[in-house]
Amino acid sequence: MHGAPAGGSPPGLPLPLRGLPVAQIGILVPDLATGIRAWSALLGRDDWLVYTYGPESVPRLTYRGRPGTFRARVALVGAAPQVELVESLAGPSAYCEWIDEHGHGLHHLGFRVPSMEDTVRAMTAGGVALLQSGHGYGLDGDGGFAYFDTRSGIGCIAEAIEVPRRRRPPEPIPARSG
Repeated sequence: MHGAPAGGSPPGLPLPLRGLPVAQIGILVPDLATGIRAWSALLGRDDWLVYTYGPESVPRLTYRGRPGTFRARVALVGAAPQVELVESLAGPSAYCEWIDEHGHGLHHLGFRVPSMEDTVRAMTAGGVALLQSGHGYGLDGDGGFAYFDTRSGIGCIAEAIEVPRRRRPPEPIPARSG
């Protein structure tokens, strides 16, 4: 990013995330099957893991401080950083807000954190708005994500990610659309 010191954090990254490497680049796509085809060609790989997140698979969802009902289908590939394609299926959500304001494309940078609870507490205490979150999507009821409004500091959303010890099995890659 322009203005970021070599090897350092971008200016404006909230203190609890400073020094953490970008673990994920989140991209909103209008259709996951089409997005996977396009990004497979760009990245030269097709080993995507697909998951649907919503009330049926994530027991504790929030959106702007209230219980959340949003649904999204995601496809994950790679590491350091991982690319995540996100298709919004139902809102309201931070995804729907972003699409309404900016359209599809880059949405968030994800950072792996050791404790979602501690990160949410520190971020909100520092005045960073929590947009949406989800907890309990792992097989053991662990795993969480939280999106914070960091647009004024880094130009996109920041996501804190607490990876579950065990993920549920991935879904099939969606069939070709349109």
